[in-house]
Amino acid sequence: MGNLTGKLLINGEWIISTQSGTFYAENPATSEKLPAAFSQATSEHVEAAVDAATDAFAVYSEISAEKRAGFLEAIAGAMERTADQIVERAGLETGLSDIRLRGELGRTTGQLRLFANLLKRGDWQRPVIDSADPDRQPMAKPDIRLTQIPLGPVVVFAASNFPLAFSTAGGDTASALAAGCPVIVKAHSAHPGTSELVANCILSAIEEIGVPAGTFALLHGPGRSLGSALVQHPGIKAGGFTGSVAGGRALFELAVQRPEPIPFFGELGSTNPVFLLDEALAHKSESIAQMFVGAMTLGAGQFCTNPGILVAKQSDATTSFCELAASLIAEQGPQTMLTSGICASYREGNSQRQEEVTVRVLAQAPNVRGNEAQPVLMSVSAVDYLANPQLQEEIFGPSTLLVLCANDEEMQKVAASFHGHLTCSIFAEEADVKASVELTSTLQHKVGRIVFNGFGTGVEVCAGMSHGGPYPSSTNVQSTSVGERAIDRFVRPLCFQNTPDSLLPDELKDANPLGVLRLVDGEWTTKTL
Repeated sequence: MGNLTGKLLINGEWIISTQSGTFYAENPATSEKLPAAFSQATSEHVEAAVDAATDAFAVYSEISAEKRAGFLEAIAGAMERTADQIVERAGLETGLSDIRLRGELGRTTGQLRLFANLLKRGDWQRPVIDSADPDRQPMAKPDIRLTQIPLGPVVVFAASNFPLAFSTAGGDTASALAAGCPVIVKAHSAHPGTSELVANCILSAIEEIGVPAGTFALLHGPGRSLGSALVQHPGIKAGGFTGSVAGGRALFELAVQRPEPIPFFGELGSTNPVFLLDEALAHKSESIAQMFVGAMTLGAGQFCTNPGILVAKQSDATTSFCELAASLIAEQGPQTMLTSGICASYREGNSQRQEEVTVRVLAQAPNVRGNEAQPVLMSVSAVDYLANPQLQEEIFGPSTLLVLCANDEEMQKVAASFHGHLTCSIFAEEADVKASVELTSTLQHKVGRIVFNGFGTGVEVCAGMSHGGPYPSSTNVQSTSVGERAIDRFVRPLCFQNTPDSLLPDELKDANPLGVLRLVDGEWTTKTL
């Protein structure tokens, strides 16, 4: 795909900006600048990108689902053909390993194909037909038919911690394109070269399949000014974001305060609490401790689903668990964090937590240098935890707080105190069933996914996955950013009443030319009317 240019991609053309200066990516492991100076978008570039996306929407939203599926598959194929170059640059920009990045690239192409298959299957619009009944009394019943249509141009904010799966061609982009929405990606400044390489794959697919050039754009620039301009532009109809609570909340407020408010789907902070019940710890403390340290330090603790809180009752089994976990943490080797800023925030968060007089450090990995993470396990009593809401806040990195409870009642109080999280885990055996039922009853209202005898790390890309939850894990509790239902974020229902068959979309026509599954008068069927 050639050398990096540092340019912006707008309406199928690579454009250099000469007005806003340039910036360089940095290798977090060495703090060295990486090749290629990247242009920063101006307000004129924003206008050009949104105008092109608006024009493209008129065409792209009307092309067949089969052609959109081919487009997504073409993106996946182009990424696989360029995998070596993408992985090499992403490794330099993020410090992540080759194995991790190749796995993430596979997850990214898998997401694209998941949505392609959904489009081919055809039931994503959930068509409904309620037949007319002219003889109904006291009023005749009209013919009512329901489908879903795309919202319009979408702005996607690339995430720092997943340079592929939650970035340029990640889940937000894939689901929006599948829905029929053009996408403008605001690239993350930590991995602009990776973003350009992936954007080139998307451009190649645009040219191969023949969709409008304005269907995709890539812009670089400061998050605060460029992000604000995109979210507030009247041509943008929805936003997708993965990142910090502060950044996501600021953009969300801009989105809802517009003259025409738009949906903004932000995945923000989550500490993913883990409950260790009595019998599970009594019989499996060793294996649980090993699993915990692996999940805690996975990706230098920079997954959105790393366990940030453990909850257990004080007992000999809990003591044994802590001793083993402490020894495993002390053995951890250094891992480079994604950026110097993330590393600085991580250390500051740990320092502030350790200054709390009620918090005790149980384990800490050996000293580190540069942008390396130092895993740490701390503990606090349930009483002190409940008295200090700040202890629930996420420290982004391999830092976990153990909340020690005196009894089941305190454990329930801790569960009830949580705000929204992406996941929670419960380690339990058969003898823990009563406590499990009570916890599940509470936690189902606090999280988007409940995991038994495992950790939330490793978000399976499949139809049944939910990756969201109550605020602040998400700005929209009804949405998911992973799985087939992620497409629902970028469509809206449209109802047709007493509409001539020739004017209906294919999924609602009497003959059902697409052969899709429809809810007809209360029964699911693929039959014609």
